[in-house]
Amino acid sequence: NNGKFVLAVPLPDDLDIRAAHFFPLTDGIINYAAPQAVGYAEGLLRLETDLAAQAKPATVTGLLRLDLADTAAPLGLLLTARQGPVPAPLPAIAEGSPGMAALPLTLLLAAAGGLLLNIMPCVFPILSLKALSLARSGGTESAARQEALAYTAGVILVCTALGGMILALRAAGTSVGWAFQLQDPRVIALLLLLMTAIALNLAGLFELNVSGRGAGGKLAAKGGAGGAFWTGALAAFVATPCTGPFMGVALGAALVLPPLAGLAIFAGLGFGLALPFLLLGYVPALRHRLPKPGVWMDRFRRLLSVPMFLTALGLAWVLGRQAGVNGMATGLAGTLGVALLLWWLGRRQVDGRRTLVPILLLLAASGATIAAVPSQAPAAVPAANGTLAAEPFSEARLDALRTSGKPVFVYFTADWCITCKVNERGALSDSGVTKAFTTAGVVTLIGDWTNGDPAITRFLEARGRSGVPLYLFYHADGRIEELPQLLTPGRLTGLVSGG
Repeated sequence: NNGKFVLAVPLPDDLDIRAAHFFPLTDGIINYAAPQAVGYAEGLLRLETDLAAQAKPATVTGLLRLDLADTAAPLGLLLTARQGPVPAPLPAIAEGSPGMAALPLTLLLAAAGGLLLNIMPCVFPILSLKALSLARSGGTESAARQEALAYTAGVILVCTALGGMILALRAAGTSVGWAFQLQDPRVIALLLLLMTAIALNLAGLFELNVSGRGAGGKLAAKGGAGGAFWTGALAAFVATPCTGPFMGVALGAALVLPPLAGLAIFAGLGFGLALPFLLLGYVPALRHRLPKPGVWMDRFRRLLSVPMFLTALGLAWVLGRQAGVNGMATGLAGTLGVALLLWWLGRRQVDGRRTLVPILLLLAASGATIAAVPSQAPAAVPAANGTLAAEPFSEARLDALRTSGKPVFVYFTADWCITCKVNERGALSDSGVTKAFTTAGVVTLIGDWTNGDPAITRFLEARGRSGVPLYLFYHADGRIEELPQLLTPGRLTGLVSGG
């Protein structure tokens, strides 16, 4: 209709609809960046947005998300629409900006989620070393504040840049969510090399900052803020495999809010991630509580290499899941080469010799490794899901099970999602949970998002989420219960025992 897509849906006339958004299940139907104007009156909802270029659909299947005043969780309706008369505009209830009134709360949730990322094994060592560097340096209050601001700037810049890439790709019609870059095996290979290098640095094999004579001394004197900025950028980049409490709602809202509001939420996530170091820089009392510098700091630094080595090991496993045994072997061979070059670099540093040649070889070896890893994953391998017997997720299967009156547990995971793996090795592997679900006849469906899946992405969006994990329990009586991102056996068994 003149380049417009108009959807009319009959609904009960007693619904108090606050916002609505339509997610087509077929790409190339609508312009994802265009606002969706929604009106509702006398049991009819009318949604209007821009058609995608050259789109002339006869039928459209998709998910309609409804935010209701009396329901905390959004309602998702799977529907198929056919061509028919175009209804006249109705009184507006939303104009493509659902949730703007809750933006301050969403920003707080994003900051809280970012704050919790600091305890993750790949972020905590970086934060700890930066904190101890303040204790060791004994610099002025002004220098401490400059480092804190530079670190914060690095974190916020990377988080906002990643958010901007997500929003830009979605505006171009690509279905992506948080940590989308981890669905590419080459990015996992890059992280594998990076984590190994950080672990070897913490273990004392080589040093990142080595001051030389003359100009090198001047650069070292100015390097505090610059080093803090890049450390913050690194912390934000390595934190992307993690999605913890509070983040799911906040990042889901960022995808349906106007672009500037969405970017603000990603920046809020970065602010929360940087907050501990920012407080250390601006609150002298906190810095004074740090332990006094001493020999123990070198021992503690080497101890911090352990979680980084474990993170690298986990990334090697993810690479094997994504790119197969050959891809994992390529990544491990590249890691060995990088480790040998870093050892050579460390020896030259100790001898006071130039390090340009090993650095250039390091860059070449890293680039060759990443290029050699397949960009496309082999045939999907079912994700590990604890002891629960699970079927692959599909909306058709979910609808059939719900129609038959069976209780259904649906969860979405990815091999690079740390929170997902913790739940799968913990609550989802509990024998009591398996027994309770089997006794109650619960059918488990698993959605594997490791390599990306547009259908799963759209389903997550319809539930107000931008990434994994997501846990849903569909009761036999039709109720839908969304579970927290950190599961316990008691919480799961309570679903079928009435607890």
